[in-house]
Amino acid sequence: MADFHQSGAITTLHRLNADGHLRLERELENISDRVAIGLVLPALYSEFQTPAMRGIVNELSKVRYLKHIIVALGRANFSQYQHAKTFLEDLAGSVTILWIDSDPIQQLFRTLRRNGVSPGPDGKGRSCWLAYGYLLATGSCDVIAVHDCDIKNYNRDLLARLCYPVASPDLNFDFCKGYYARITGCLHGRVTRLFLTPLVRALHSLAPGDGFLRFLDSFRYPLAGEFAMKADLARINRIPGDWGLEVGVLSEIHRNCNVSRICQVDLADSYDHKHQALSATDFSTGLGRMATEIARCLLHTLAAGGHVLTPDDFDTLEARYVQTAVEMVDRYYADAKLNGLEFNRHAEELAVSVFSASLRNGARKYLADPFAEDVLPSWNRVVNAVPDVCDRLMEAGERTSRPASLCVA
Repeated sequence: MADFHQSGAITTLHRLNADGHLRLERELENISDRVAIGLVLPALYSEFQTPAMRGIVNELSKVRYLKHIIVALGRANFSQYQHAKTFLEDLAGSVTILWIDSDPIQQLFRTLRRNGVSPGPDGKGRSCWLAYGYLLATGSCDVIAVHDCDIKNYNRDLLARLCYPVASPDLNFDFCKGYYARITGCLHGRVTRLFLTPLVRALHSLAPGDGFLRFLDSFRYPLAGEFAMKADLARINRIPGDWGLEVGVLSEIHRNCNVSRICQVDLADSYDHKHQALSATDFSTGLGRMATEIARCLLHTLAAGGHVLTPDDFDTLEARYVQTAVEMVDRYYADAKLNGLEFNRHAEELAVSVFSASLRNGARKYLADPFAEDVLPSWNRVVNAVPDVCDRLMEAGERTSRPASLCVA
């Protein structure tokens, strides 16, 4: 059972009643006629070939409080898109597949570029961004939730706990971030445990008093892919299109939200999904690439807030990062030992070495232009640049949607 301790800058909502999801679902169903909730599922076609996706669809088929489900489907040909449509037939309510590789959406991307608005590179960030735009164009949802499609032990309890803090009229939150324990027989979540958290704490010494660093360090799992927000935030937020997505989202939330209207919620006793390779020698893939892009996003965010790091700062930062990360390895060893979990100290310290190199790589990219903004534009800006973009999005969605006759009321 979780503790109930409140620490850091934001409200923490704990998992004190593991059997409470039916009550939450009933309440969400009761308010769904007043507060419309949409779910965004960014998915590659390869995920439709996994047991995890089948389990997610089976659980979502029992959910009755969602107004709209948007599946942003990437890296799929026509036959794969057709298979994905069939795969999703059991879902209740209105379901739209935004087939990223379809002609209508690719034409939309070209139109945006011609009008000076970049839709960014292919990736989860762009998929989420496009789905937000579609929901905003329909005007059908007041709350937008997002979760990943590779969760092996998914339970719809996760979705109810994620949506409730923002959807409930009795609470006062505009944004909710999920957290959980990434464990099986050992500790996972290396990028959070051994890179982002130690890096944020190392940066405190170079940017003392920085509000964003304190804010970021308040989240128990800042890289979780699960969050819910009021739809208006999706309209004004700018987000990265790469692995900096989660840090970038939190940066925008920090900029656009009062901290009293932000919370994090314990979603599950454990959470298991596919694990990326460490990629110790190739920083174009795996966790090495992920850490590089996260570092770059974090450094640019600090620069935008007035803390511009110079080349001389980075030797100190790397040394402080490594020291902090190795100290964290000791902490995690003790935690694993107490709980009877496997723990490979060599693998943990190897990860620290790889992440240290990722930090150097991210710093080089940052120093090339500390104020570069590699982010997707807000939908407010997109609408100003391309006034008929909502109509174009609606048309693209309709041409890739499940036929209405298949929708379950």
